[in-house]
Amino acid sequence: MTTGDLEQLRPVPPFARDRTAHAWVVMRGVGDAGDAIWTVALAWTAVQTTTPAIAGLIVAAGSIPRALALLFGGVLADRLDARRIMLLFNIVRTVVIVAVAVWCVITEPTATVLLLAALLFGLCDAFYDPASGTISRQLVRRADLAAYGGATQTASRLGGMVGAGLGGVLVAQTGLAGSAAVNAVTFALLVAFIAIWLRPRFALPRASHEPILRGIAGGFAHLRHTPTTRALVIALATLNVAAAPVLGVGVALRSDAEGWGAEALGLFGTVAGLAATIGAVIVVRWRPRNEARAGFLAFALQGPAIIAVGIGPYWLVLVAGVAIGFGAGFGSVLLGATFAGITEPSYLGRMGSIIRLGDDALRPLTTVLFGVLASATALWLPFIIYGSAFTILIVALLMNRDLRRLSLRDAAG
Repeated sequence: MTTGDLEQLRPVPPFARDRTAHAWVVMRGVGDAGDAIWTVALAWTAVQTTTPAIAGLIVAAGSIPRALALLFGGVLADRLDARRIMLLFNIVRTVVIVAVAVWCVITEPTATVLLLAALLFGLCDAFYDPASGTISRQLVRRADLAAYGGATQTASRLGGMVGAGLGGVLVAQTGLAGSAAVNAVTFALLVAFIAIWLRPRFALPRASHEPILRGIAGGFAHLRHTPTTRALVIALATLNVAAAPVLGVGVALRSDAEGWGAEALGLFGTVAGLAATIGAVIVVRWRPRNEARAGFLAFALQGPAIIAVGIGPYWLVLVAGVAIGFGAGFGSVLLGATFAGITEPSYLGRMGSIIRLGDDALRPLTTVLFGVLASATALWLPFIIYGSAFTILIVALLMNRDLRRLSLRDAAG
């Protein structure tokens, strides 16, 4: 069974008329809104109830079990029924968030409760995320992966924006208990949808049952033997390493140094987010013949834009924000769809977990390095270094002939 020839289990309408896929996209947005509500509530409550150092530990705690368990989650996603894994860990998350809400109604939240909740959510993410990453290949036709990815990313961004705004209001008015209760509702809705309505249309071949560590090793061996998949995995794991530090700390440093104020920082984030959303929406309606090539070309906008953020006047920084956002929105959808379409189906979960693990590990490192360079040298220098290095990375990827020629139109199914 090839990546373009999966066993079809149910009739699959074109994405434009696919009500089940549309409903799942909406539910993904609802879930992301709930996650944003919880993130805001957790951070605010941690700051209010404990020291800044412990608050930082609580907010970051979820990344620890996720990093430790992601590769195990990828193996299970390739071996077991991904839909059942999603259902199970959404039920666990619902139980955890309900327990937090009840605890906060009975008594005051404590650092221990917050830390335990963050750790459990991180552990659930390690198993839920690789499984959910395989659903696109089971739900829509290969030719519709780009449109599906664009719709999903749009719903995710909108859900995150709405949830962040609502989360601030909820935690201020109702405390952590109210925020947790609303998030529990979003988890419950996801559980109901996955249990009742979400049904795979294509059967993915399952990986063999072998020791977990051997399954993980098999995933890395697959990368060695499939150069095109390896190039895509490396690309997807590294495409955020330059823009993330700029968005996370670079713009703030520039705004402070130039006296633009916090408003400039907020406006930059807004224009970048809107441009990313527009880029994702465009893919829903139109996509190029060679998706990977177009995706890398879109990301190529980010290299010069990162440099512009470091040396340009305020208006050019905002234009650069549009370029960074559009490149991420348009490019990531196309590359994500290409990854789902060309990766051997029985390795999708493991490849997705490797990408997530690489991204989670590299972004903090490059962000810290950016701050160190900005402190030890001229402020503009890390922008030049990061923008130039990212441009070199994109050029190298575009020189890969196999990547340039990839097209989801070459196979049906």
